[in-house]
Amino acid sequence: MDRIDSREMLCGALVAAAGAFFALYAMTNYQLGTIQRMGSGMFPFGVGIVLAILGVLIMVTSLLKKGGLPAMEVRSPIAVLASIAVFALTIRPFGLMPSIIAMTIVASLADRKTRPLEVAILSVALCVLAFLIFR
Repeated sequence: MDRIDSREMLCGALVAAAGAFFALYAMTNYQLGTIQRMGSGMFPFGVGIVLAILGVLIMVTSLLKKGGLPAMEVRSPIAVLASIAVFALTIRPFGLMPSIIAMTIVASLADRKTRPLEVAILSVALCVLAFLIFR
């Protein structure tokens, strides 16, 4: 399997599947209409078709490249999902600002190179931004 670029093949398949899904959904749930009198489903149908074609093109070009699947690191997705859970569990009892700080600290565990000063600056910036948006 190292004769083709598996990552690009997988990404192309996902893009093609998403495009096909959106085109099929638009075709079955919305009025397509005609070219002269377009219905509400014509645009999503067209975008889905274009996505499906681009996904297939990505898959074809992956056959010309060499590569393999990279080693999967589970630390990052677990830290990001845990940060969402921490935010959801702390928003009601503690409020928005402490929840943002806790979420940022847990999400920073996703990268081994993150320094505490960077996390503190990001936490303060996100709290200020949330205050300005939701006041």
